[in-house]
Amino acid sequence: MATPTHSAFFYGTLMAPQVLHRVCHGSTSPSNPIYAAHQFKISPAILHNYRRHRVRHADYPAILPVNPTDPDSNQATVRGTYVTGLTATDLWRLDIFEGSEYRRERVRVRVLAQANLTGSGEGGEKGEEVDAETYVWIADPQDLDEREWDFSEFQREKMRFWVGSEGAGEYAEVDDAVASAEQQRDGTGGRGANGHISMALAEEQGKDGVKKDVV
Repeated sequence: MATPTHSAFFYGTLMAPQVLHRVCHGSTSPSNPIYAAHQFKISPAILHNYRRHRVRHADYPAILPVNPTDPDSNQATVRGTYVTGLTATDLWRLDIFEGSEYRRERVRVRVLAQANLTGSGEGGEKGEEVDAETYVWIADPQDLDEREWDFSEFQREKMRFWVGSEGAGEYAEVDDAVASAEQQRDGTGGRGANGHISMALAEEQGKDGVKKDVV
């Protein structure tokens, strides 16, 4: 039986495949076998009746729904990516990555056959409407800037802090949660090659030179 998959709409840092794969698979490198074996299908898409804002003092954005009574509500749109092939584990990692400032909600997005992420391309906004999950800001709206967040600017000026060695800290909560879950499933009880007991014993062995066996 095939594993059920999910779809999502991303409008910020997760539009970059390197960031998405780092969160879901622990690697930004296409040469990593895990990365290669779990490719997602990524298409440009547009979300209507929402606005994207810069989060103050941060590299990432947030979206908020537009009040239907707002006379400009019909013009409020957010461009991003529609991603299919996500597993329940991927969503679990993404929930951790997004944190308590966001809530995952179901929305309707239009998949764009001919477009890019920053402006309309050939085909305009024609495309199929589909269901997807996305992350909506639920923290203090005062933490948001009215200015639009710029993906091209992020790629040009901030990407290296997220996918290079400088960006390791961005994924710490995800990595810690995955490590904790794997430890709970560890049939060796931490006594395997990389188990916490084995690592602690190896550290002690290094201190006093006395061999300590793992039972």
